[in-house]
Amino acid sequence: MGTGRRLRLAAAALAVGLAFAGPAQAADGLDGAALSVWWAVPFAGVLLSIAVLPLVVPAIWHYHYGKIALGWALAFILPFLATHPAGTVVETMAHVMLAEYVPFLILIGALFTIAGGVLVRGNIHGSPATNTTLLAIGTGIASITGTTGAAMLMIRPVLRANDERRHNAHVVVFFIFLVANVGGSLTPLGDPPLFLGFLKGVDFFWPTVHLFWPMLLVTAILLAAFYALDTYFYRFDTHLPPKPDPTPDNRVRLEGKFNLVLLAGVVGAVLLSGTWKPGIEFVVLGTHMPLEGLVRDAILIGLAWWSFAATPADIRAGNDFSWGPILEVAKLFFGIFATIVPVIAMLRAGPDGAFASLVALVTGPDGKPDVAMYFWLTGGLSSFLDNAPTYLVFFNMASGDAAELMGPLATTLAAISAGAVFMGANTYIGNAPNFMVKAIAEAGGVKMPSFVGYMAWSAVFLIPCFVLVTFVFFR
Repeated sequence: MGTGRRLRLAAAALAVGLAFAGPAQAADGLDGAALSVWWAVPFAGVLLSIAVLPLVVPAIWHYHYGKIALGWALAFILPFLATHPAGTVVETMAHVMLAEYVPFLILIGALFTIAGGVLVRGNIHGSPATNTTLLAIGTGIASITGTTGAAMLMIRPVLRANDERRHNAHVVVFFIFLVANVGGSLTPLGDPPLFLGFLKGVDFFWPTVHLFWPMLLVTAILLAAFYALDTYFYRFDTHLPPKPDPTPDNRVRLEGKFNLVLLAGVVGAVLLSGTWKPGIEFVVLGTHMPLEGLVRDAILIGLAWWSFAATPADIRAGNDFSWGPILEVAKLFFGIFATIVPVIAMLRAGPDGAFASLVALVTGPDGKPDVAMYFWLTGGLSSFLDNAPTYLVFFNMASGDAAELMGPLATTLAAISAGAVFMGANTYIGNAPNFMVKAIAEAGGVKMPSFVGYMAWSAVFLIPCFVLVTFVFFR
């Protein structure tokens, strides 16, 4: 597997892992009002490093990303150790490792292993109707398999269907809009921010109920716009000399179908951990580890082992399956979970914390949340930083209490959720699957837009949708 693709896949896995909110819980013992904004620098540094360095200095990042992530982590941990009791530091880091880091590796490892066992072979002709149907299917399954899983499953069939067309970059752009972002709106497994909310106490089907209509509106507009645009390019292509088709049309077939049953098992395990509360827990270094979480992790390990043992090797080879991305992700995570601790503490301090001006920006004159500002600020930051930690920031800023956010602040939570999921599509770095799809498309010979060029596409097609969503749902 090439270096670029390994990094993109690692970033994709990182996006899922960022959904865990353990550091927020570990921040409970910190006095956010006593912390200055400088404590947020390591968090900003590690996120910007992940977003920018692979683009600017890819060779340096490839060989030293683990050291860079560790450096940012130490930039927080060492001052933290110098200014707080050693017991507080130990308990905080133990919570990050035992309650979040290990479960994260289990979850992403299970999803990665099982999704890598499903392969779509064959090819069909990429007409406007066919392409629109493929995008609609990918959008629909994204909330079940996750945006990363749906993108991995659908991108190669989409590319094969259009590899004889001279104008096909727009197909991948709309694929990123819909399959890698908007489609993940309806369940916690769909997109990392929503899984984060689930771990914070948001009901599993809460996004299904509250984001269904905003998601349907955006999806309908984008699919209609895509069909019209693809029809134009398709007719234009027919007037040009034919291009050789490297993958002639042949019967489409799905291999490794039993892995779809295992994916359903992953959904069941996550649902179990959110609904079954036996009240039994174990305490290790001050970290509370509930039984339901341990049972969930055991089930996920079993499902992943079953998938790996039973899936034929040629299926995984067809998906370019490799353990490399998981190993890379493991090295990156400590930095994120360590450095976000003081940020959450400062946000929880509200008007008494270093982010008081940000709190004021999303608060109306009557002291109530400004729902439209929550939507646009969450979305705006999600466009350039990873959308999962951005969701975490505004979730805690709004209340941090899932019961309150699902109740009297339900519209605010919907705005935060929609902003994080939808607007991750605005740039290549807004949601990690975006770059993964871009890298795979370019490896297949598609001339994708530049970073700025892609933003021009999103400005034309996405921003008007989001303005309409604001007026319809979040005024």
